[in-house]
Amino acid sequence: MLVRVPNALDLQAWLQSACSAYVFDLLGVYRKDGEHEWPITANNADELEAIVLGGGHILPLPKESASLANVLEVSVADHIAEHVVATTGLELMRGTERGYPDLEFTGSSLNDEFHAVDIKVARRKRTKKGVSKNTESRITLYTGNTYFRYPTLHWPGTFRPFADCASHLDIVVLYTLNEESPSRVEDLELIVQPAWKIASKQRSSTTREYIGAVVDIEDLRAGRGEFATPEEFYAFWRKFPFKIGRVVQQQLDKLLTKG
Repeated sequence: MLVRVPNALDLQAWLQSACSAYVFDLLGVYRKDGEHEWPITANNADELEAIVLGGGHILPLPKESASLANVLEVSVADHIAEHVVATTGLELMRGTERGYPDLEFTGSSLNDEFHAVDIKVARRKRTKKGVSKNTESRITLYTGNTYFRYPTLHWPGTFRPFADCASHLDIVVLYTLNEESPSRVEDLELIVQPAWKIASKQRSSTTREYIGAVVDIEDLRAGRGEFATPEEFYAFWRKFPFKIGRVVQQQLDKLLTKG
């Protein structure tokens, strides 16, 4: 029998606090050969930054959305992992690049329940008038035709069945692209919300079976999606006529046979 811990950790609040301390300090891609005399001497990090930038050691990070998102996801996940080490009763497992979730939390401070946390990176949209109030594209919350559609089955690429997690949270990483900066990133903002609270009634892709989030940034901040309750969200998307391709059908058949 699960004995609940009084005043158990509020994971969403803990994540928001950890995210508020995050600083994106990746300058770019390091290049071994430089254009300066050796040896070099730096008295602090700012001096070293000036030397490596001025000496041609830094190449820009990729500006392509998916590539830059991968860099940001790993950086944010590393930051969160450092905070876990300093938190009593909290344990972390990191998922695979193509799996769900990116992070899974458990431990005595969470009553030994499991909590799924996914990191979502979104670029602010640019218009002729400047930076828009919307994201450039719709964030993908879940793959709708596998682990989400069949929450009691243990799908490949997941730690456990979707339904076995006590909560499903998203860390939304918002940024504005600066093509002139080697790091490419400016005006970084991290938002933590339950996935259902930022969900829309639209797919995030016309060709893939993905559940999309709202695009208005104020709505993302406020957790103001298109559903009033999690029950309404799950009922809508689990009835959605997603396609079941050949590979997914084969996986489903194997899981049903095991069950």
